[in-house]
Amino acid sequence: MAELVRVRTHHPEAIAEAATRRARRPLLNEDGKLMIVAADHPARGALGVGDRKLAMANRADLLQRLCLALSRPGVDGVLATADILDDLLLLGALDHKVVMGSMNRGGLQGASFELDDRFTGHRPEDLQRLGFDAGKLLLRIDYDDPGSLTTLESTARAIDEMAARRLPVFVEPFISRRTPGGRVKNDLSAEAVTRSIAIASGLGGSSAYTWLKVPVTENPDDMARVMETSTLPAVLLGGDIGDSPEDQVAAYEKWRGALQLPTVRGLVVGRSLLYPADGDVAAAVDTAVGLL
Repeated sequence: MAELVRVRTHHPEAIAEAATRRARRPLLNEDGKLMIVAADHPARGALGVGDRKLAMANRADLLQRLCLALSRPGVDGVLATADILDDLLLLGALDHKVVMGSMNRGGLQGASFELDDRFTGHRPEDLQRLGFDAGKLLLRIDYDDPGSLTTLESTARAIDEMAARRLPVFVEPFISRRTPGGRVKNDLSAEAVTRSIAIASGLGGSSAYTWLKVPVTENPDDMARVMETSTLPAVLLGGDIGDSPEDQVAAYEKWRGALQLPTVRGLVVGRSLLYPADGDVAAAVDTAVGLL
């Protein structure tokens, strides 16, 4: 950490230099599958894992976990915001990895404006300038919240800008609603996930570079029917799966079945691999890779 701070203080240009030197690879290898570790949660103020409210707040610990995960065989790359990717660039951890920048983090967890999810992270021009490989954006749609319309329009324009640069963009759509207590909750029913996929697939002037990042439905048996909604390639998201080894095993089984579907090309998983219930990051990552 001291060395990272020293470089950032005295040689901030080192980040751009490291991005220029980074050895790149294709988005997909010969097996056509993707295993991406996600760490873009902190920029939205989402620091909790299970019942540990500030689990992701220790940056040195998070970076150590990320570097370990990225070193495991079969891990293709990382999804994160600029601050974390800059650290990983300085640490030399991104060579021959897929680097995916997180684009909209303005919908802060628990905020009254959570569903007016502004693009406060990487812009398409940033991803192109840094030589990163893809972008990711979150699209939560609440039919009762006007902020969702702003997010929808911004998402469409971001898709256009990414397509113009021939950069893949991974869209993570949800139908969401607020609970009586005001918390935003994503609807994982088959109907809601189907509807979110249909809406996301039609955004922008071209879908040529659009991927989907989708959850497994409440009933995993519904996934085959749900994924018939679009021909866009998709990856499964992990999310917060719980805080016990039993929850982890149950999540793996859900992912295993959905990964057999023709449009599903891989996994993008964060907290459940970086902060597993038993603390063994390497074993959690290896198990997820094995599902592919």
